[in-house]
Amino acid sequence: MIVITAPTGNIGRRLLSLLVEAAPAHEEQLRVVVRDPTRLPEAVRGRVEVVTGSHGDAETVGRALTGADAVFWLVPPDASITPDEAYSGFTRPAARAFAAYGVSHVVGVSALGRGTPLAARAGLVTACLAMDDLIAGSGVAYRALANPSFYENLLEDADSIRENGVFTDTAAADRPVPMVAVADIAAAAAGLLLDRSWTGVGSLPVVGPQDLSPDDLARIMSEELGRPVRYQRESLDELRSALLGYGLNEAFVEGMVEMKRAKGQGLDSGVDRVPQAFPATGFAQWCAETLKPAVLGTPGAVDAR
Repeated sequence: MIVITAPTGNIGRRLLSLLVEAAPAHEEQLRVVVRDPTRLPEAVRGRVEVVTGSHGDAETVGRALTGADAVFWLVPPDASITPDEAYSGFTRPAARAFAAYGVSHVVGVSALGRGTPLAARAGLVTACLAMDDLIAGSGVAYRALANPSFYENLLEDADSIRENGVFTDTAAADRPVPMVAVADIAAAAAGLLLDRSWTGVGSLPVVGPQDLSPDDLARIMSEELGRPVRYQRESLDELRSALLGYGLNEAFVEGMVEMKRAKGQGLDSGVDRVPQAFPATGFAQWCAETLKPAVLGTPGAVDAR
């Protein structure tokens, strides 16, 4: 039995589709934990067991883990609380329950940077790595999918790209960094969940085929969209002010700013690209398949969750 948390999110819904397709051949049962079952694709509702509730809740976790062998763990974003509460606080009930319910394997969504000096002061990444330590200390075999920034983050700028030909971030325009498509994260998670021959605790970097700078992104987007796109760098202070203006938790905002600062200083740099069972998605391919329909489609129709 595999339990999938956050099955309607950007990564979870792709993972769920992969597991539903593969489950019969592997003789796997699937169970999902979801707050609103109506958001599950109709095609999969009859093929999975559904536990309604939050996987941050101890009672819900107990129902979800009963009889389970493996868990896909993804913490939903919650900018109304502190980073520690959002990651370790949310995860603590499940970490206590893994051993009690006999869960043997957990695959979690995490971040690059472990073992680097920057990781100790990287805001949300620091909190995420502390969550990994919490899960690893529960006694399960654990693999943290260590990810850089997602291509999908650019969907938040889809309206700006469409209307003004501009996307923004805080990174230096000419600094290449790794990025990843969420589909690749889902594929990596599916492989680990279906073949649980691995043991111990570790992390698996999941990155795209090449490092890219914001200027590289602008050039490739311009080529794929058939219209000029340029990068506009914003300061960390501008980012902080904008996020606070949305009414987000001040400590969470500072965690986002510290994460951006650390990434700008090289937090994600130097990652080894390990062999994987699926081809990594290139940025041009992602633009053609995902960004182009979003930018050239109906304004406001982007779902970047």
